[in-house]
Amino acid sequence: MARTASGNLTERVVQTLGRAIVAGEYAPKSVFQIADLCVEFNASRTVMREAVKTLHAKGLVTSRASVGSIIQDQINWNLSDPDVLDWFLHVKSNTVPLIREFIDFRIGIEPNAAALAAKRGNLEDIEAIFKALDRMRAAEDGEDDPLAADVAFHVAILLASGNRFVINMRHTIDVALHISIRVTNRTKGVPLANVEDHAAIANAIRIGDAQGAREAMYALLSEAQKLLTGQVKVPNDI
Repeated sequence: MARTASGNLTERVVQTLGRAIVAGEYAPKSVFQIADLCVEFNASRTVMREAVKTLHAKGLVTSRASVGSIIQDQINWNLSDPDVLDWFLHVKSNTVPLIREFIDFRIGIEPNAAALAAKRGNLEDIEAIFKALDRMRAAEDGEDDPLAADVAFHVAILLASGNRFVINMRHTIDVALHISIRVTNRTKGVPLANVEDHAAIANAIRIGDAQGAREAMYALLSEAQKLLTGQVKVPNDI
């Protein structure tokens, strides 16, 4: 079903306001009014209410009767929301510090996800992991997108874990990986991920070696973590 003009405008307002809030154009605790936003965006009150409701769900604003919409502190933002994470990562001053935190988070999640995949992954799950690995090999010959293939590999492992809480993180990890992998690969001075490091994880999963899968994933992520402990220049094309 095609989106209505109203729906498209609501989405545009959400994207514009969301990016502005995350970029710091609105200070925490500052207030904006629906009526003022209607004039600014030449939109109806219905559109603006829906946009503010969406931003509220993402933790960026809270609404109070007779006061208006109040910008929330960063601590309240929902960074597991793919939109919020994407906006945040595209603020240059945020990128590397947030990626460092993101890799810390990944170290807490992905080695265990790999171990779970080794224990619980079915044939279809494991096939998806190896398809992503094949895409990474194809990318070495310029026949696939290296970043998309790398992300597909990590997401396939989350899906293979069989744990709904882990699987639910796939959207967050998908968004952040598209930038963090680019930064870590540039820091290593290579355009592509090391396929054999990823193959070690996949092979351990295939033979049901949970500890081996955990250790191989931990080693992969620890290398990325070490790369980001110093000052890292953010690539210009992020």
